[in-house]
Amino acid sequence: MRLRRRGLAAINSEIRDGILPAAGTIAQVAREPGTVPHTPRNYRVTALIIACALFMEQMDATVLATALPTMARDFGVPATNMGSALTSYLLALAIFIPASGRLADRFGSRTVFRAAILIFVGGSMLCGFATSLPFMMGARFLQGLGGAMMIPIGRLVLLRSVAKEDMVQAMSWLIMPALIGPILGPPVGGAIVTYLDWRWIFYLNVPIGLLGVVLVTRYIGEVRADRPARFDVPGFLLSGVSLGCLLFGFEMTSRTGEFSAALTLIAIGLVSGVLYIRHAKRRADPILDLSLMRIPSFRLSVIGGSLTRITQGAQPFLLPMMLQLGFGMTAAASGAITVAGAIGSLGMKGLAPRLLRRFGFRNSLIVGGICASAGYAVCGLFRPDWPIPVIFGVLMLSGFFMSFQFSAYNTIAYDEIPSTRMSSATSFYATFQQLMLSLGICVGAASLHVGMLGSGHVNPALRDFTLAFFVVTAVSASATIWNRRFAADAGAELSGHRAG
Repeated sequence: MRLRRRGLAAINSEIRDGILPAAGTIAQVAREPGTVPHTPRNYRVTALIIACALFMEQMDATVLATALPTMARDFGVPATNMGSALTSYLLALAIFIPASGRLADRFGSRTVFRAAILIFVGGSMLCGFATSLPFMMGARFLQGLGGAMMIPIGRLVLLRSVAKEDMVQAMSWLIMPALIGPILGPPVGGAIVTYLDWRWIFYLNVPIGLLGVVLVTRYIGEVRADRPARFDVPGFLLSGVSLGCLLFGFEMTSRTGEFSAALTLIAIGLVSGVLYIRHAKRRADPILDLSLMRIPSFRLSVIGGSLTRITQGAQPFLLPMMLQLGFGMTAAASGAITVAGAIGSLGMKGLAPRLLRRFGFRNSLIVGGICASAGYAVCGLFRPDWPIPVIFGVLMLSGFFMSFQFSAYNTIAYDEIPSTRMSSATSFYATFQQLMLSLGICVGAASLHVGMLGSGHVNPALRDFTLAFFVVTAVSASATIWNRRFAADAGAELSGHRAG
C-alpha cells in the first residue's frame, strides 16, 4: 500500500504541533509496481533518530515554561517579561522554517540536519550560561534557528528514505517520543528547578544532541535536489523583518515605558509585510506562497487554526506562573499538575478518527472549539482551595479538545491542495503555526500586564490571571465563526463521514 500524499502532509504539520495525527483518516491506495524492497529495521532506526531530535525540542520547551518564575528572580526582571524567552525561540522558528526545505535541497538533508542539531546544542549551552534576559533571548533565538531546520528536515529525510507501505508505522515511531516530551517536561522541569539549578534544563540537551550527530552521520543518507529552486532572498528578508518586528512589537506592548518603541516596531512590521505581499505577487516561487489562501479549506484552516493557537501559545506561559505566583506552589508541584494537558492530548489519539468519521470536520471543529475554549476559560477561575483532582481533570479535558482541534485543522487544511503545491503549503502552514503560538504568548503577557495596571498590582494577582485567561480564550472562541464556514461535507474523503 502507498499513502496518498495529502495524508502525509496532515501528519507532517501535526508533528510540528506536537500532537498525534488521526492516522485513521489517511487514505490508502494500491502499491505501485516495481517499488524497491525495503529493510524494516532501516525505517525504525531513521524514525527514532529523528524522534530523538523532536523529543529534545519538545522537552526543552515544556521544561522551560515551568522554570520561568525562577529564572525571572535570577535575572532580576518581572516574571511577565520572561515571555520574551519563549517568544524569541518561536520567532526564530517562524522566520527560518520556510527556508529549511530549500537549504536541504541545495546542501543535502544529512548535512543540514546535522548542522541544525549542532546549532541547537550550541544555543542550549549559551542558554545555560545566560546571566540576563537579553542574553537568554539571543541564546534562545539561536536555539530556534537550529530547531527551525532540525524537525522539518528530519521529517523530509524520513519521507525520502522510508518505503510508502511503512509510512504509518514509521510515523508512529517518530511521533511517540514527541508526545513523551510534553508529558515528562513539566515534572522534570519542576524537579530540576526545585532540587538542582534551572541551567541544567539546557545542559541536558548537550549529550542528547551529540549522540544525535553521531547517529545521523552513521545512519542518515545524503539527499539533495537535482535542480533546487532559486532561494528567494528578498522575500526571506522582508518576511523575516515583518514577522520579527510584529512579534517583538506586540510583546513589548506589555512592558512599562516601552510602548512607543513597540508601536515603532509594529509599524515597521506592517510596512515590511505590505512590501512582501507586493513582492510575492510578482514572483513565481515566493518563500511564502500567499495565493494558497484562495483555496477554501486551506484558508479556513489557517484562520481558524491561527485563532486557536493563540490560546494554545498563551496557556503554557500563564498556567505555571499562576500556580507558582498565585497559588504559592513549588515548581515541582506545578509541573506535576500542568502535565495533565499533555496526557489529555495523548488520550485524543484513539478517539479523533472515530469522532471525525461520525460527525465530520465541520461539526467536530465547532463543538470541539467551544469545549476547548470553555475549558481554558475555567482555568482562569482556578483558586488555591480547588481540589487538585478537579484542576487536573479540567486540564486533561482542555488538552484533549485543543489537541483534537489541531488534529482536525491539520488534516482538513490539505484536502484541496494539489500535489504540486504540497511543499509550499506545508511551509506556509508551519510558519503560521509558530507565528500564532508566539503571538499567543504576547497576548497572554499583555493581558496580564493590563490586569496588573488596572488593579495597581506590582506582582500579578489571581484576578489578573483570570482576566488574561478570559482574553485568550475569547480569541480561540472566535474561531467558531470560521469553523461554521466549512462545507457540511468538507473533508469527507479523509474522514469517511457522509453528511446527512
